Amino acid sequence: MERKRYVVIMAAGSGSRMGAQLPKQFLELDGKAILQKTMEVFLEACPGISVICVLPDEFIQYWKDYCLEHNFICPQILVKGGITRFHSVRNALERVPEGALVAVHDGVRPLVTPGKIRELFGLAENCPGVIPVVPCVDTMKVLQASGHDGLWEEIPGRTVDRSILFGAQTPQIFQSEIIKAAYGMAYDTSFTDDASVVSRYGKSLSYAMGERLNIKITTPEDLILARAVTAALGEGYSL
Repeated sequence: MERKRYVVIMAAGSGSRMGAQLPKQFLELDGKAILQKTMEVFLEACPGISVICVLPDEFIQYWKDYCLEHNFICPQILVKGGITRFHSVRNALERVPEGALVAVHDGVRPLVTPGKIRELFGLAENCPGVIPVVPCVDTMKVLQASGHDGLWEEIPGRTVDRSILFGAQTPQIFQSEIIKAAYGMAYDTSFTDDASVVSRYGKSLSYAMGERLNIKITTPEDLILARAVTAALGEGYSL
């Protein structure tokens, strides 16, 4: 029997690197808030999915007002963010039952496709967790500050094999009883994503190919790229 599906959308960041007045999840993309675009792709991929959205406490009312003003109908549980991402996810997982599948997704990754979401959920039915990744395409350098302003130098004898390096994306999808147990551990600064938490808990994860355009909108340059992609899709191009 297929497990019920949940998505925890992480939108509790302040967006300081964007340099905008509003946090980046509320900036406009294709005439809508980025956060709305992100939610819509999950609703399209999995009709009936349960949505849990983690927000900064001071922007919960803002988001409620936005949904009302823009007639954005999406039943969702709103959760206050914690002092770190780890604590924010833990808060959200309290609203997820055991025996389900739960995706944890960045609220500022609106370009993930419905097909990829469905694929990852399907894979997660039979393993503790599935993480989308993309291969590293750049030549990697191991550097240190050179002592000259703005310049770096190579560390002698240190090289990185690009062929075994991959960048992790979201949604990261887990069997809920496993990720809930993993988040019962004490916080550690080495927890950089949900996969690192579950791995520390001792569970083996599976990895699947992600999507190159599933970018995390963090900087003004990212937003320019996302707007260019959505404009291209609107003109008939496909991913």
